[in-house]
Amino acid sequence: MFRARDVVHDSLLTHDALRSQAWRRLYRGVYADADLPDSLDVRIRGARLISPSTAVFSGRTAAHLHGAPELADRRGLPVEVTVPAGVRFGPVRGLQVRRVDLPVSDVARVGEWRCTTGLRTALDIARWDPLPDAVAALDLLLARGVVAEVALREPAASRDGRGSRQARRAVELSDARAESQPESRLRVILTLAGLPPVPQCVVRGQGGEFLARVDLGYPELRVAVEYDGAWHAGNGQFVRDRRRLNLLTAAGWAVLHVTSADLRDTALLVERVRALLRRATTGK
Repeated sequence: MFRARDVVHDSLLTHDALRSQAWRRLYRGVYADADLPDSLDVRIRGARLISPSTAVFSGRTAAHLHGAPELADRRGLPVEVTVPAGVRFGPVRGLQVRRVDLPVSDVARVGEWRCTTGLRTALDIARWDPLPDAVAALDLLLARGVVAEVALREPAASRDGRGSRQARRAVELSDARAESQPESRLRVILTLAGLPPVPQCVVRGQGGEFLARVDLGYPELRVAVEYDGAWHAGNGQFVRDRRRLNLLTAAGWAVLHVTSADLRDTALLVERVRALLRRATTGK
């Protein structure tokens, strides 16, 4: 991985050679061996070659460095860097450049990388991302121990400025019990619609024996809402799911299964849940 100007200056490669299939351009003026994977780690390393020394990785890129790679695994997601307000840098295609004066206490070193601390990373995502995505990210960061709930709530409540109101709301809605990002988004959608469920709700039989744990539940109405990801179609999982569903049904629970397609039509999804709760309440 290298800057084009360096290898051309040292006569290691020519501009024509850089156009060959042996190299892949990561950013303007930055190239990598074409055999290297097109991964975020490679793009982070390339970004450091052109970023000023005062830059730190931030947002979802920082979350990746802190041990939450799921938050930055979307194809086409830019590498996020933050530079001091007075530094001239960018725009660079493939980079999301933010200009903020970070206090020293908000900067950490993870291995060889300078990035925002876990707390600052969580608060930035809470401010910048759409609310359901922000809450899903906070859930994961809490579950991974990147940031602690007690450490997250106080700064969110005291900060002001752009995005601070959403950050406070995202922190209020966050819950470390969530087991997947789609489950988190589903919980937020229902909560914002006035139908707050209990996450990771434990269902017990008449004798108090454990029957199941459902993604989202309304225990007083015996209604469960489950997110079914691709893994539910895996070998043996279908059989286990059916056995579990039979136990819930026998215990008088109604179960609504939600897929990724359902999350794209939130109005219809909310109406389906509302109707199920209404039937559980009135029998109609």
